[in-house]
Amino acid sequence: MTVARVVLDSPLPQLDHLFDYSVPDELAGQVLPGVRVRVPLRSAGRVADGYVVELAEPDAAFSGSLSPIEAVVSPVPVLTDAVWRLARRLADRSAGTASDILRLAVPPRMVRVEKAWLSQAADTAPVPRDDAGEPAAFPVRGYTAGALEAAVAAGERLALRPIRRLSRLPDGTWVGEWAITLASIATATWRRGATAILAVPDHRDLEQLAAALAAIAPGDAVVRADASQSNPDRYKGFLAALSGPRIVIGNRSVVYAPAAELGLVVVWEDSDPLLAEPLSPYVHARDAALVRQELEGCALVLSGLVRSVEAQRLVELGWLRDVGPERAYSPKVVLTANQSASEPAARAARIPSSAWRAAREALSGESGRERGPVLVQVARPGYLPVLSCAHCGQAARCAKCSGPLGVRRAGATPSCGWCGALATEWSCTRCEHTKLRMVTPGSGRTAEELGRAFPGTRVVLADGDHPVLRVGSAPALVVATRGAEPIADGGYQAVLLLDGERMLARETLHVAEDCLRWWTSASVLASPGAPTLLVGVSGDLARDFATDRLVDFAREELTDRRQLRFPPAVRLASVTGAESAVSGVLDAVDPGLLIDVLGPAEVDEKTVRAILRFEYARGAEVAATVRAAVVRNATQRRKAPGGRPGYRPAPTLRVRFDDPEIL
Repeated sequence: MTVARVVLDSPLPQLDHLFDYSVPDELAGQVLPGVRVRVPLRSAGRVADGYVVELAEPDAAFSGSLSPIEAVVSPVPVLTDAVWRLARRLADRSAGTASDILRLAVPPRMVRVEKAWLSQAADTAPVPRDDAGEPAAFPVRGYTAGALEAAVAAGERLALRPIRRLSRLPDGTWVGEWAITLASIATATWRRGATAILAVPDHRDLEQLAAALAAIAPGDAVVRADASQSNPDRYKGFLAALSGPRIVIGNRSVVYAPAAELGLVVVWEDSDPLLAEPLSPYVHARDAALVRQELEGCALVLSGLVRSVEAQRLVELGWLRDVGPERAYSPKVVLTANQSASEPAARAARIPSSAWRAAREALSGESGRERGPVLVQVARPGYLPVLSCAHCGQAARCAKCSGPLGVRRAGATPSCGWCGALATEWSCTRCEHTKLRMVTPGSGRTAEELGRAFPGTRVVLADGDHPVLRVGSAPALVVATRGAEPIADGGYQAVLLLDGERMLARETLHVAEDCLRWWTSASVLASPGAPTLLVGVSGDLARDFATDRLVDFAREELTDRRQLRFPPAVRLASVTGAESAVSGVLDAVDPGLLIDVLGPAEVDEKTVRAILRFEYARGAEVAATVRAAVVRNATQRRKAPGGRPGYRPAPTLRVRFDDPEIL
């Protein structure tokens, strides 16, 4: 008898282990490692879906009978051994379940797509070779000739400093030079017969990377996997990645893509919060890439316009090697924190005189400058997203749900941002005043003010409600929220960074790092020599931005966090739930494994949260202990509330390692 060991597709922590099933004779040739199967559970006749992890001989000491597999759902081995080992390791590291990670790694089955794939020959894309018979390569420019390709081919781990400028592709498309660099090393990896996986934060980065690859690599060599795709398209790309070496690009979950022979994993802008997985077990794409590199021995590249503190820690530990371009490309940054606006139009637009003059010269071509578009970065979308009492200054709140009041468009009645209720008869809860005033103008109001300051100039609004990926080279005012800035052909002739003090007012440990990334991402879009003006911000952070000391900032930030024992100097885990459940977890963890415990502190009327801090070397032991406590909590019997027979409340305990929400 052959035994199939199956991992069930279930979020229940008590079911997070392999189950043994017998293989019926009629399914002997179909049950293979990695295929989807349907198996019985010995309780109430239930049936569960799962994946075959391995086939083995029966244990000689086992004298009972095994339940047989009911059916093979699909003949395609969608779960590779490498992805299973990665899911198991990450789940153990995060006190989670492997099935939660497998839901991110393996897309839902699309029958028509699968049948079409099975009916075709699953050949790999052709690998071009030069006259000597060796794979041809597209050279990486801007770095020491051949050094970056050799490091990737040798399986090194790199912290790559990108070239911060725009470049034009042969088809006329403008992209960041970073996209061309990553596309070049990915193509070189694929031409060696290995798979390259590249993870980027959002669709704007993905669009640039796809454009760069279209100019370098054959179309059938590139597989795209991102959240914007339909389920059939995503499954089609997944099956293509199973077929052989490919260049797989996508968002955070692409780090779990299958690869017959993995040669390279790249994570771009690993400090971006979009790469943090919001679903259990909340594994960051950077951590998944680090673990996968360790398991498979491939090359690893962490890169970004601003180096993350986590990457800097790995550089100082010697885990990553710092690599930079031969020549530094720095934007021309002007600080305007102590400047005022003398022109009435500049005061109305909330910009100092120097910024107003720079925008005017760029739009009109004065002082011999080339005419072109001007980028204005703001903090918030909307028209007037935040209002306050005109008398006492208290934030205006909805009378129904206490949500923030704002104005969606010019002339509109203030309304709640949560429930949408109109505040027609609003009065302040503190002083009973009935007048409102503006606190934070949004992108819509800023565009309106700039339109009045520069009459006759085309104004383009780019934010979440008005997505714009690209603009031409004609003069225009482009008002964009952070992260939504479109690319201008040839670059912007001036970049104005507004609302910097509001961006810095966020209460989070990563606020300085986030602001540097937002400002740098906008400054890179400027044409060579065009000024970038940072409005209203001074101090060390503004100095680091203006003098291009971005790596020094990461180094100093890491030093400060070591002194305060904040991540990434140490690891932490948050435990949230009912007070009794949280106390049970805290009692189970040996205090000798921890640095300290913060809390429990009340989150709401029924929930508390405690924070465990511990060294990296103790992470595996802490995770194993916490996971055991989670399983005990999930399996304990709960009394049904009065008057509701048969109802059992679900466990509320939630564990999150490296929780960014508490920082």
